[in-house]
Amino acid sequence: MQINTLSDDYSVSPQIEVSDVPSIMQAGFKSVICNRPDQENPEPRQIEAIKAAVEAAGMEFAENVFDPSSFGPDKIERQAELLAQLPSPVFAYCASGNRCSIVWAFAQAGRIATDTILDATTQAGYQLAHLRPQLEMLALNRAED
Repeated sequence: MQINTLSDDYSVSPQIEVSDVPSIMQAGFKSVICNRPDQENPEPRQIEAIKAAVEAAGMEFAENVFDPSSFGPDKIERQAELLAQLPSPVFAYCASGNRCSIVWAFAQAGRIATDTILDATTQAGYQLAHLRPQLEMLALNRAED
């Protein structure tokens, strides 16, 4: 399991196994978010198995699953809500960690500087510079609200 830190309270990872949950807890995480739909995974890696292990370890579990075709404002707002509500630090996973990084970046747009967002994702190994125009537009829209 590889943990990639984007901020003090949010880290991402490629797909986890039930056997990874003790390490996640020992690393100090309080909550886990799944951003990967079950149809992408065999049964032992599906949400219910991971959720049961996470909750048995005493952590919170939440879902905000999407694939590229279903990604949109509702998923961004849901991730932002989860980050505001769940005990931190939060550990999120998907197939590679990229999806978790993208939804976090959009959830943070306007809340922290775009350069800070992109620096964090780049340092974690996720190249999202191509999203700068969309992040800046969302930040501008949030500032106007």
